Amino acid sequence: MRHFLFMNKAKLKSYAPQARKDFITAVTARANLLGLSDKAGALDVVPSQPQGDVTVIAGQAWPVKVHAQREQLIARIRKDGLNQTMEAIAYTWFNRFAALRYMELHDYLGHGHRALSSTTGGLPDILTHATDLTNELPGLNATKVTELKLAGNRDGELYRMLLVAQCNALSRAMPFLFERIDDDSELLLPDNLLRSDSVIAKLVAEIPEEDWAEVEIIGWLYQFYISEKKDQVIGKVVKSEDIPAATQLFTPNWIVQYLVQNSAGRLWLMANPHSTLAKEWPYYITPAEQTPEVQAQLDALIQTRVREDGDTLNPESITVLDPACGSGHILVVAYDVLKAIYLERGYQARSIPRLILEKNLYGLDIDDRAAQMAGFALLMKARADDRRLFTATDDAGNLQPPKLNVLSLQESKGLSVDELAAHLAPFQVQRATIAALVETFEHAKTFGSLIQIPDALKTHLAVLPQVLAKVRQSGDMYASAAADDLLPLVQQAQVLAMQFDAVVANPPYMGSNYYDPILKRFVNSQYESGKPDLYSCFILRNLIFSKEGGSIGMITIPNWMFLSSFENLRATVFESGAITSLIHNGRGVFGSDFGSSSFCMMAGAPATLIGTYKR
Repeated sequence: MRHFLFMNKAKLKSYAPQARKDFITAVTARANLLGLSDKAGALDVVPSQPQGDVTVIAGQAWPVKVHAQREQLIARIRKDGLNQTMEAIAYTWFNRFAALRYMELHDYLGHGHRALSSTTGGLPDILTHATDLTNELPGLNATKVTELKLAGNRDGELYRMLLVAQCNALSRAMPFLFERIDDDSELLLPDNLLRSDSVIAKLVAEIPEEDWAEVEIIGWLYQFYISEKKDQVIGKVVKSEDIPAATQLFTPNWIVQYLVQNSAGRLWLMANPHSTLAKEWPYYITPAEQTPEVQAQLDALIQTRVREDGDTLNPESITVLDPACGSGHILVVAYDVLKAIYLERGYQARSIPRLILEKNLYGLDIDDRAAQMAGFALLMKARADDRRLFTATDDAGNLQPPKLNVLSLQESKGLSVDELAAHLAPFQVQRATIAALVETFEHAKTFGSLIQIPDALKTHLAVLPQVLAKVRQSGDMYASAAADDLLPLVQQAQVLAMQFDAVVANPPYMGSNYYDPILKRFVNSQYESGKPDLYSCFILRNLIFSKEGGSIGMITIPNWMFLSSFENLRATVFESGAITSLIHNGRGVFGSDFGSSSFCMMAGAPATLIGTYKR
């Protein structure tokens, strides 16, 4: 496989937007087959009639479990709308197939057979070797596999079964992407997957195998997949569900390297003057020489961090956040920088991947599918370094997949404070705490990481996960369901309440003219000096996210540096820290754009610090 720098992005750019249409068409056709369609802008539902072990829809018999799955799907459509539901499920299957394609080409599936293609041409390997996989894929019914195989004309049915079993096997290591499939997403798994014009066949045929060499392909696919949606919503007031498409841009690799090497990397080099890692980091900028007074202040800042960890900076304590992580490109490069730090400190190579995933890296986003791909990309980086990552077990033999800190922020809309409080009161979960969580995250998909956690709520966050874990084990069905509703809000509140050693971001870009009224009120009240654009609000938020002496690395539109409307923002930035380096990139980094600047700054550094500036 050739290196990803030679990836044929033109192929991806032509493939992915059409793939979005194809996947939406395929899942919509499947919904129509199940008696669900759009009729004059409303959902038209053909009755489902359970009869013994089947249910009959429009004269066609389906397995009886389809009835319950379809009811679940109908409820989702009534809540979100038909088009939005079809688009979301199409996106989910696109992500899963892209993940399977990457994994099969890197031989990460565990059984040695390709799931979407064949090493020799012809039908997918898992179909050819279906009987061999009954011992490899848990839950695969050996009798049913044999029956379908012998039938000779039921390959399509068998292949669907094998794909679901493969996804379910991966759910143990990647539940965020391969949730156990027994729901509306299985129901809408597209039909005719073995045809030469299927969504799988096109994915295999249209992207050369060598372009899957590096996991960065996931980010480019994500950007191109949503590019047409971006064109549809750009230049208008943006609805909450369209913010990811309107604001997302995939960051070029060299800029990500610059940002990470000069934030997290610089912190390590400041604490370890004898480190040789700067030689491995091509975009690291050697700090300018400072006056003795400024250097003494910088030394004091870094010594505070070192003293927190003992005699020297502990790699396990370095925390890196991308607050708008998209498909995870920044986190993937941060993984490489952290890996080099661990190796220099003398850690055993095999222990490093899990430590980085569980202790160092944090990512937040408002797009569920983007966060899925960010988590997947990180796991692929780690799997390349530890082949036992997915199969590691504890002393009792239970699988121990890594616990990722990559979250898609969830909203609290639809949750009743009174109902949750009533069920959780016996477990000493205070109503005021529940109310604060529900209120804080009412518009989480709109405000994203700009949300700040109230101090009164922060004091309860440390103990809430343990309390809710006990509730879930209590046997009280209603209390357990309430805990399940609350736990995601608690987990994301914990991350939003943290401060980090390095905050690195390509933030969302959206001028204030395109804010909807809810977002406008929020930004005006919380980020007054950054209100002209979402990206400038993120500059302010990242200063809050950063520890004293921590580093912030960002790429932004450059107009904050000189327009009068950003004067108060500039004052806040220079009161809060100092720029250590800045690159004025000019135009063209994101194709046809308004120019960009990449910069790193140190929170709490003296205003008289001398930075390095490049044009």
